[in-house]
Amino acid sequence: MPQRPSPHQYQTARPARSHTSRVVDDLGLKIVSGAQQQGSLLPGDGELIERYGVSRTVLREALKTLSAKGLLQAKARIGTRVRPRADWNLFDPDVLVWHARIGFAPEFLKHLGEMRMALEPEAAALAASRRTPGQLQGLEDWAGRMDNPDIGQQDFVDADLGLHLAVAEAANNPFFLSISTLIEVALVAMLTASSPVESAARLKASVAQHRAIVDAIAARDPDAARKAMQAVVQTGIDGAR
Repeated sequence: MPQRPSPHQYQTARPARSHTSRVVDDLGLKIVSGAQQQGSLLPGDGELIERYGVSRTVLREALKTLSAKGLLQAKARIGTRVRPRADWNLFDPDVLVWHARIGFAPEFLKHLGEMRMALEPEAAALAASRRTPGQLQGLEDWAGRMDNPDIGQQDFVDADLGLHLAVAEAANNPFFLSISTLIEVALVAMLTASSPVESAARLKASVAQHRAIVDAIAARDPDAARKAMQAVVQTGIDGAR
């Protein structure tokens, strides 16, 4: 089974810590956290170049990257301004990760839960119709890892996340794979707020709920898979309140 990085170790989407990615990460985090407020003008290029110790080319590339994510807007003879939150691309992996790193407001958690409810049950239903034998085996493996009464918090989160991402993969629709970061951030946030591992009874119930998803997908029963996933997502939403 392929090993996934720990979901607790939030990183930006770019694997290499290039000069450009370093500037993008720092400025993006400042914007999302509110340290650089919406509607404000960024410092001039000269100040930013000195702050980060990079070339003008690197700075320009970083600003273009943040603009593409909806965070910045550059205007000639005015400067580069932070755009309103409504313009930010919340599906962008980096933007989601920055939100995770600063901590989630209750309203943001609510919105994440609503997105999970809209997307994951349909992914489960599609997986029941389209999964391959290999994909089903992957789901069985993740469910088996969850079913351990002595499992620790991080191992449980890893297994839970692995199962949910495997469901998205088994839907065999590339659009569901593209939202894997949203699923990861939402799931880890909700499990951090309230973990089933803290109670033997809750752990047993969570394992049973996830087992129901896998069993429905194995039986190629889309309606049962959808309902089983709805129950799991609702449990997460309720626990995070």
